[in-house]
Amino acid sequence: MKKNIFKSILENTYLFLIFLFLYLPIVILMIFSFNSEKSVTRWQGFSFKWYIEMLSNDSLLEAFANTISIGVIAAVVSCIIGTAAAIGIQGYKSQRVKGMINAVTNLPMVSSELVMGISLMMLFVSVNIPRGYFTMLISHITFCIPYVIVSVLPKLMQLDTGLYEAALDLGAKPLYAFRKVIIPEIRPGIVNGLLISFTLSLDDFVISNFTSGHGVQNLSMFIYTGRTGPNPMYNALSTVMFVLVAVLLFVINSRSSKKSGEPISFFG
Repeated sequence: MKKNIFKSILENTYLFLIFLFLYLPIVILMIFSFNSEKSVTRWQGFSFKWYIEMLSNDSLLEAFANTISIGVIAAVVSCIIGTAAAIGIQGYKSQRVKGMINAVTNLPMVSSELVMGISLMMLFVSVNIPRGYFTMLISHITFCIPYVIVSVLPKLMQLDTGLYEAALDLGAKPLYAFRKVIIPEIRPGIVNGLLISFTLSLDDFVISNFTSGHGVQNLSMFIYTGRTGPNPMYNALSTVMFVLVAVLLFVINSRSSKKSGEPISFFG
């Protein structure tokens, strides 16, 4: 009995330390985003000064708009293409062919972002496509697709194909059966792929830096090019981004939990 209690305390302590290590820096960042002075070590007083400065910075707002719009479009488009690709891969009968395609699909995920960034830049230059918003968007879609495929494929493997065939036997059209039978079964994988794609696009710097043109920046590029040391305005920006992602996760997980009857969790 004592051994079980000790084990439980040890596990909970370990879990607490892990979460403390992960989230304490973010909490400190969020607190100092409300600091009235330009200090990241000493609290001077509560203020919305840096949030007001952030909202009055046109270059930052433009970079923020680019980041969000590219993230949303890249996530949606890569989710559609990746889901269709996963269904096509699962349709192959030969396990050898599936393995070869999966290997090629996984290659971009294990390759260096530097390699992807340079190769995409060379592609756009070779076909005379001016680098800018469009090329950055295409690049984000490209590196997000493999993550969607990896998220959706396990759900397709668990799928009972007899349900789809039964729907067809009962008179459902293929598209209707796909929408009402297949999609609900693989929806968790699609949602995971969507979230991963959006997060990766939001965070990317290396590939964006190689494939964007002059005057087009996302937030990571804006912060990198304008860095002059600690800036509380960036703390405010990071706080806004963290809250947006947290709210998005909460909404998606709460909807999933209502359907499954499980407790709501921020962590999936």
